[in-house]
Amino acid sequence: MAKQPLSPKKVSESRTVMTELIMPNDTNPMGNLMGGYLMRWMDIVCAICAGKHCEAHVVTAAVDHISFQNPIHLGDVITLEANVTRAFTSSVEVFVEVYANDMKGQQARRCNHAYFTFVALDDKRKNPIPVPPVLPLSNEEQNLYDSAARRRELRLILSGRIKPKDATEVRKFFADME
Repeated sequence: MAKQPLSPKKVSESRTVMTELIMPNDTNPMGNLMGGYLMRWMDIVCAICAGKHCEAHVVTAAVDHISFQNPIHLGDVITLEANVTRAFTSSVEVFVEVYANDMKGQQARRCNHAYFTFVALDDKRKNPIPVPPVLPLSNEEQNLYDSAARRRELRLILSGRIKPKDATEVRKFFADME
């Protein structure tokens, strides 16, 4: 008997938001949040988001460029927002944005963002399993969904898993620019 295809899931079904207060132990000698702490929190919020979408245990497979645009200071409150952008065979891409503001909720600013890729695992946590497709509803969700194929190909090229000449999505992108 053939397996039933998995039902698509809305982005909102797995959206995950996490908030942290930046304490003295989280900062460097300049009073700014240490990057490694932020990367850890980004990985956690993305893993929760991916796990909710996949309804399975997930492992981090890749992290794209993490942008450090604005410093996060001692006493700031940060909010990390993670959304699944697209599902592939056994993996999902998750986009995370980090915002900071002071304790009063003022001086809000976008500080960081990144794309994480997770692979869903079976109950024994050994083998990859199929994941539900993503159902983008808004224009922003659709744009992230559409561009995820290019980001995936770039990750595969950079990891040596495919050759640049085999990257159809990336080639289409550059052909569209001509």
